[in-house]
Amino acid sequence: MTRTDVAVVGAGPIGLAIAWRCAIRGLRVEVHDPAPGSGASAVAAGMLSPVAEAYFGERRLTELLVASAARWPGFAAELTEASGTEIGYRTEGTLMVGLTGDDLAEARRLWAYQQGLGLPVTPLRPSELRDREPALAPRVRGGALAPTDHQVDPRLLVPALRTAARRAGAVLVPQPVRRLSDVDAGVTVVAAGCGAAALTGLPVRPVKGQILRLRAPGGVAPGFRHVIRGYADGEHVYLVPRADGEVVLGATVEERADTSVTAGAVLRLLRAGVDLLPELTEYDLVEAVAGLRPGTPDNAPILGPLPGRPDVLAATGHHRHGIVLTPITAEKIADLVTTGVPDPLLAPFGADRFAVASSTGTGDAARPDAGDVSGRRFAVASPAGDAARPGAGDVSGPGRTTEEDLWS
Repeated sequence: MTRTDVAVVGAGPIGLAIAWRCAIRGLRVEVHDPAPGSGASAVAAGMLSPVAEAYFGERRLTELLVASAARWPGFAAELTEASGTEIGYRTEGTLMVGLTGDDLAEARRLWAYQQGLGLPVTPLRPSELRDREPALAPRVRGGALAPTDHQVDPRLLVPALRTAARRAGAVLVPQPVRRLSDVDAGVTVVAAGCGAAALTGLPVRPVKGQILRLRAPGGVAPGFRHVIRGYADGEHVYLVPRADGEVVLGATVEERADTSVTAGAVLRLLRAGVDLLPELTEYDLVEAVAGLRPGTPDNAPILGPLPGRPDVLAATGHHRHGIVLTPITAEKIADLVTTGVPDPLLAPFGADRFAVASSTGTGDAARPDAGDVSGRRFAVASPAGDAARPGAGDVSGPGRTTEEDLWS
């Protein structure tokens, strides 16, 4: 049997996009995952928000987000053509709003920081907000427009990527990978979300996010077009409208590893959502679900070879940014596979920025502690983000504690 060139472990958007990019370069690619599309991508809202997600202390991460978001128009067009299916890519932009005076003061502080980075943020008065979105509550005190923050539907994105990868020649292997030694390939790419901890020993932890899906009555489109990211009496929420009438409302940020949906989280999300858009009281509540984002100590992704293992590349730890970072992650990892030379843009996000204080395995999931990073101590040698911030926003982690969209 001929040895494959590239084995990708994990079939979420990141893993599938890497497989697609490697396959169209002429490489023989296998993608290993027993449950395609069953993890974070099935939960994620799909916001492409390099501006609204630009937070204090995450300058280098913001640069990566901006660079990836700039690739999304071309990426979406190419993927739609290659797969023959739509992916729900929309470009109306994002409105960031504050419900109360305190909410607006907090939001304005962040907007000033974002403007200081040269990001496109246009402040709007309440009347200007309602000119754009009449459905916003009269109580909303003010806001801003981020015109380059777009959206895509992850539940359409994953099947499209799967089709594009398959048409380019990638082979799907529907078995889980328990240890890296089970894979026979020239290069192995670990794109397994939280499952990367067990396979590689990297400090990737689950960060729980609960999210709701509503539907406009009568099957019509929602009464608003923009993505709404709001502060409502101190609660941070987002509302993402879909053309088919769906509205995604999220999301909590919890340092927990379970995927149960709690009444308290549903109550907080619904209260904040209705405070911003009162018409939601008439919408159907069709789904309440929780997923697990793959977080890292500095909340930035891990992209590149494992220390001492140039044949094993990590593409994980995307936390709340997995969807927006899909194009640039796929492009740069595929380039690394073909050239062996990492792009300088990836330098702040290498696995070597974490100094492991206690010995860890590199891919032996059979070890009793292989899937548990809670007992290990990791120091951030060169932070790419702000380790003090747990993060918020898109649910871009896996749907289970030990695997993110692992499919083969």
